[in-house]
Amino acid sequence: LTVILWHLKYKFRSMAPVVMLWLALCLSGTLAVDRGNFKTCDQSAFCKRQRALQPGQSPYRALLDTMELTHTKLTLQLINDNNKVRLLLELYRLQGNMTRVKINELKPLKPRYEVPDVLVQQPLTEPLSLLSQDENGVVLSLGGEAQRVILSARPFRLDIMEGHELLMSLNSRGLLAFEHLRTLFSLFVILPSQPKADDKVEEEKDEEGMWEETFKSHTDTKPNGPSAVSLDFSLPGVEHVYGIPEHAETLKLKTTDGGDPYRLYNLDVFQYELFNPMALYGAVPVMLAHNAQRTTGIFWLNAAETWVDISSNTAGKTVFGKMLDYVQGSNETPQTDVRWISESGIIDVFIMLGPTPYDVFSQYASLTGTQAFPPLAGLAYHQCRWNYNDQEDVQAVDAGFDQHDIPYDFIWLDIEHTDGKRYFTWDPHKFATPKDMLQGLLEKKRKMVAIVDPHIKIDSEYKIHTEIRSQGFYIKNKDGGDYEGWCWPGNAGYPDFTKPEMRAWWASMFAYDQYEGSMENLYTWNDMNEPSVFNGPEVTMHKDAVHGPWEHRDVHNLYGFYVQAATAEGLIQRSGGVERPFVLTRAFFAGSQRYGAVWTGDNAAEWDHLKISIPMCLSLSLVGISLCGADVGGFFKTPNSELLVRWYQTGAYQPFFRAHAHLDTPRREPWLFGPDNTALIREAVRQRYALLPYWYQLFYHAHRTGHPVMRPLWVEYPQDAATFAMDDQFLLGRDLLVHPVTEEGARGVTAYLPGKGEVWFDVHTFQKHNGAQDLYIPVTMSSIPVFQRGGSIIPRKLRVRRSSACMEHDPYTLFVALSQRAEGELYLDDGHTFNFDTKGEFIHRKLSFSNNILSSSNLAPAAHLSTMSWIERILILGASKPSKVTLKTAGGQDSQLEFEFDASMSVLTIRKPGMNVGEDWSVVLK
Repeated sequence: LTVILWHLKYKFRSMAPVVMLWLALCLSGTLAVDRGNFKTCDQSAFCKRQRALQPGQSPYRALLDTMELTHTKLTLQLINDNNKVRLLLELYRLQGNMTRVKINELKPLKPRYEVPDVLVQQPLTEPLSLLSQDENGVVLSLGGEAQRVILSARPFRLDIMEGHELLMSLNSRGLLAFEHLRTLFSLFVILPSQPKADDKVEEEKDEEGMWEETFKSHTDTKPNGPSAVSLDFSLPGVEHVYGIPEHAETLKLKTTDGGDPYRLYNLDVFQYELFNPMALYGAVPVMLAHNAQRTTGIFWLNAAETWVDISSNTAGKTVFGKMLDYVQGSNETPQTDVRWISESGIIDVFIMLGPTPYDVFSQYASLTGTQAFPPLAGLAYHQCRWNYNDQEDVQAVDAGFDQHDIPYDFIWLDIEHTDGKRYFTWDPHKFATPKDMLQGLLEKKRKMVAIVDPHIKIDSEYKIHTEIRSQGFYIKNKDGGDYEGWCWPGNAGYPDFTKPEMRAWWASMFAYDQYEGSMENLYTWNDMNEPSVFNGPEVTMHKDAVHGPWEHRDVHNLYGFYVQAATAEGLIQRSGGVERPFVLTRAFFAGSQRYGAVWTGDNAAEWDHLKISIPMCLSLSLVGISLCGADVGGFFKTPNSELLVRWYQTGAYQPFFRAHAHLDTPRREPWLFGPDNTALIREAVRQRYALLPYWYQLFYHAHRTGHPVMRPLWVEYPQDAATFAMDDQFLLGRDLLVHPVTEEGARGVTAYLPGKGEVWFDVHTFQKHNGAQDLYIPVTMSSIPVFQRGGSIIPRKLRVRRSSACMEHDPYTLFVALSQRAEGELYLDDGHTFNFDTKGEFIHRKLSFSNNILSSSNLAPAAHLSTMSWIERILILGASKPSKVTLKTAGGQDSQLEFEFDASMSVLTIRKPGMNVGEDWSVVLK
C-alpha cells in the first residue's frame, strides 16, 4: 500500500486536503522498500514446493532404449518413476565449445512456453559421437581436448568431462523436477503409452498453491495447475560464482543456505535495500563460475519467475580454516552447487565451457548478441531530474552548463512533460513548442531524452489508446477483457509487446509525423516496463493475464526486453535505418544489450548506494550488458556535497553517466553547491569527455566481440585469486584501472595493482608503480585514483567543448605508458550512424611502440573515412631522454619534432607532431 500511495501521491496532487493529509500520514514513515509487498520463497508456492525436495532422491531415469543419435543432436526419454510421466531430453553440441540441454514433456496436454526472440539465431551445432554404451549409460564425445559427456541412466545424470577433470554435473544432487501439465480433476496422468500393469503409479498430492495462490489481496488462478521446472548443477573446484543480475549485491554471489534464493522476477521495487537476494527491475538468467584454471557459464533460458539457490562446501570457512585444511592435508575439493527453479516453461540451458573468461563472453554473445554500439553522445554526460518544469527551465539549465563551463550532451524529461501522462504528447502549457526547444539544443549540438512508458492512459480521446484498443493489442485479463491497472496516468492499459504486430505498430509511432514535436535529436527512455502496476500483486501484472495462447507468468521477464526492442526499432525506422538509436530501459532480460542502455533504478543518496553501483554494473557487464550506470547523486533523498562530488567522480568512470533526482528533492545541478564543488564536478565531467575516444573504441569492441567494457579485475588476471571477490575497483578495457573514493571522509584508499612484473602509471601524476601490490593512495576531494597499464596507448581529446559533437574535429593526445613496449588502438567514425557497418566508413588504427619507434598502421584497410583530426601531442610515460625525435610519414618525408623531457617523472612530451589520425606514420626516438 505504501508503494502505491507514494506513486499516486503525484498523480492526484489536486485532491482535497483531507485526502492529501491521509496520504501524508500513510507515507510519514521511513521511505524504503516495504519487503512485505514482495514474496519470499516460502510465500511463492512453486518455490516452496521445489525447495522442499530433498537431494539424493531423484525419481528420474533415462530410458536408454529410446536413444536416437543424429548428426545434430541426441534425444532420449526420461521417466519419472513415481508418476510415470515421460520427458524428452535433447542434447546438442554447439559450435564454440558449448552444450545445450533441453527437457520438455514428451506429450504435454498443451504446448509449454519456449522463449522466442532472445537468441539471435538458431545455434549452430557440431556432431556428437558415441564413444561407449552399456546398461548404465552412454559416453559421448564433445570434440577436441578429450571433452565428453557421460549420461548415467539411474538416476539420470549428466557429467561433462575434460580428460580426467570433471567440469560440471547436472542432476548430481537429484533435484531435477518437472511438474507436468494436468487438469484439475485428474488425480494423475496416464500417457497414451500406458505403463505396464505392474508399474506402480503414485497418486499426485494436491498441495496448497498448485491451482490457486493468494498473496495479500490478490488471487492467482492456475488453469494449467503446477508447472514448475528445476535442475541442479554441481561445479567442482569452484568457489566463486557471479552474474544473475539484477540484485543490489556484491559481485561474488553469496550462498543462499538458511535464507532466500536469489530471485529473478522483474519488479518495480521502491528504494531497494542492499545486500539481499530480492528481485529488482531486470533479470538475466546467466551465471559465470571461475577458478584459476577455468571460467564456465550457465544460461538458463526461461522467462518465468525464477529462483536460484547457491550452496558451497567452503561457505563460511575463514582463510585460517582453509589454511588449516591445507596443513592437515584435507583433500576435499571446493565445490559450488547451483539450483535453478522456474515457475513454468521448459528446461533450456546452455552450458558455456570457456575455458577463458573471454571465451565465455564470446560464447554468450554468439547466442544473444552483443552490446548495441551507442552514438558517441550516449557515452557523454546526461543531465536529468523528475522533472524539468517547462521549456524555460530546460533553457535555463542548458545555459547554466555554458555559464559554468561544464560540458553535457543530453538533457532529460520525465513524465511531467506529457499532456496528462499521455506518452508521445507534450504538456500544452509547459512544453507548448517542443520543436523550438529541441532546435535550441540542436544549435548547440546537444540532445534530449523524453520518457515513453508502456502503460497507456485509458482515454477515448487519446489516439495511442484508441488505436491499440481497436487493433486488439492490449494484454487481456483471464476473463478475456483488456487488462487494466493503475499507473502514472491512473487507469491504464498495457500493450502486448509479445506480439510482433504490436511491436511494429509501436515502432511506427516514433515517426516524425506521428510523434508530434519530435526531432532527430530527441531520444527515448522506457521506464516502468517490468511492467509496473501500482495496484497489482507485487506492484506488477497478474500472472494469469493473457498474451494470446500464453499466460503472463510464462513471459513476465521478457516484457521490458520487448518494449526496449520496439522502441529502438522505432528510432531506427524514423531515420530510414541510418541513425543509431539511444534507448534507456529499466527492465531487461538476456539479449537486452542489443537495444541500448540500462540503469540500476531507484537508488538513494547514501554512501552504500554509491558503493553498490560498482558491483551492480560489473554483474551486468559480465552477462553482456555493458552500457550500465547508476543515478549520480542518488534518486531518493538529498546528497551532501561530499557524496555528490564523489558520485560524479565515480560516475565519470562508469559506462552510462547520468545524474537524476526525485521530484521531492532539492535541485542539484552541478553549480548549486558552491564554487569549490562546482570546480570538482567540472573536472570530473571533463575527465569523462577527454576519455571519450577510449570509451568509444571500447564500445566498438564490445559491439564486435561481446567483451565487456567495465571489467572485474579477475577477467584480465584470471589466475590471481586476490582479485576474485574484488568489487570496489574495476578495469575499463584492459588498460585503465579505477578505484573510486566511496567512503565518507576518506583520507586515503588502498588500490590493488595486479600483474606480477607489470607496471601502472597514475594518470594524474604519471608516477610509476609496480604491479602485484596493494598501494595506499592519500586522497583529497579532488582525487580520482586511476591508473594506466604499462604497455598501453590511450588516445584522449583534451580541448574543452560544450558537447561531444563539438569535439568531432578536435586533435588527439596519445598517452603512451611504457613497459618496454606498448600497444593501443584508435577508432573513429561519424559518431551517430550505421555507416560504420553498412558502408565501411570508419578509421581503425593500431598504435604500437617498440624499439624506440611509435607507429600507426591501418587495422581496416577496406574501410574509409576522411577526418580533419590530427595528433596534437604525444606523452610517453616511463621514457628515456632521446637526443632527437623524428617523424616519418607515409610519403617518405622526415621532419624533426620538438620535445620536452621531465627527468624527475621520466615523461617525454612531443608537441604538435601534426599527422592526420587516418594516415600511416612513425615517430622515431634516437
